[in-house]
Amino acid sequence: MSSSFRTILSEAFEAIEHGSAIDPPRALQLAGASGSDLIELFAAAARIRERKRGNAVDICSIVNAKSGACSEDCAYCAQSVHHRTNARVYPLISVDMMTDAAESAKRIGAKRFCIVTSGRGIDSSADLDAIAQGIGRVRDAGLSPCATLGTLTRNQLVCLRDAGLERYHHNIETSREFFPRICSTHTFDERLEVLRNAASLGLSSCSGGILGMGESMHDRVRMAFTLRELDVDSVPLNFLMPIVGTPLGTRAPIEPMQALHTIALFRFILPSKEIRICGGRGTALRQLHPLIFLAGADGFMIGNYLTTSGLAPEEDLQMLKDLGLRIA
Repeated sequence: MSSSFRTILSEAFEAIEHGSAIDPPRALQLAGASGSDLIELFAAAARIRERKRGNAVDICSIVNAKSGACSEDCAYCAQSVHHRTNARVYPLISVDMMTDAAESAKRIGAKRFCIVTSGRGIDSSADLDAIAQGIGRVRDAGLSPCATLGTLTRNQLVCLRDAGLERYHHNIETSREFFPRICSTHTFDERLEVLRNAASLGLSSCSGGILGMGESMHDRVRMAFTLRELDVDSVPLNFLMPIVGTPLGTRAPIEPMQALHTIALFRFILPSKEIRICGGRGTALRQLHPLIFLAGADGFMIGNYLTTSGLAPEEDLQMLKDLGLRIA
């Protein structure tokens, strides 16, 4: 490890150890790591995880409760009406189907369960009522209820909170500067407003983004600092899974070491927050996948994603056992 990087890393680690926060210039210095310096960065991120989060891993799962026909034009999304893909299109599933999905998630080790719908938001009172019932069923199943329903109003969030919702998930996806290259049908500030509304109502907030859409490492650092300003509780990091028919359908996946580098940066910038590795982790990380925890992650999504398949749950659980980690 170079002496200059050793000093930078040591100062950043010590600041976090003493309860301080690193600033953007220091984070960008860490973003410049390469070669053996990266290994030292991962080791430091793992130590931060152990001291701030322990050795427990938080596992969540989702159900794609309403698929396709989304009016938004997010460049990565198979469910947008603006793109020609083979994604399934169906209306909101029944409450019983939500219940079955939650119970299946519990059997494979999930502790949190998220009801996800496509679209800008929920425009039907009947759908909102059904989702509220589903949230109650998720809680009855012994899971922590979460929802990803797009741009909801405060009144809609209150309805779901009163039904038992604990956490609202709404990704900011990337940095403010890069966001216009990903979506034009709504703004970055609209996403922030939803998260602020959820937090003001006492809901736990979950927000992260997708890595590998063409953004720079600087964009990733900016995204992490935005999430720090929002004081979100959980940060899901997804890796682009290029889908034919979308504007990003031909983009090559992020490289494994770059993915791990980004996870480590997020741990330094957000030392006490959940950092959850979600969509595309098997594709992006390949044989280095178990290193997500050694790079600072403390959570992941188990089972399938919205329109793509995930890793086998039994392999994920064996991985935790092999690493000496426990389920939160």
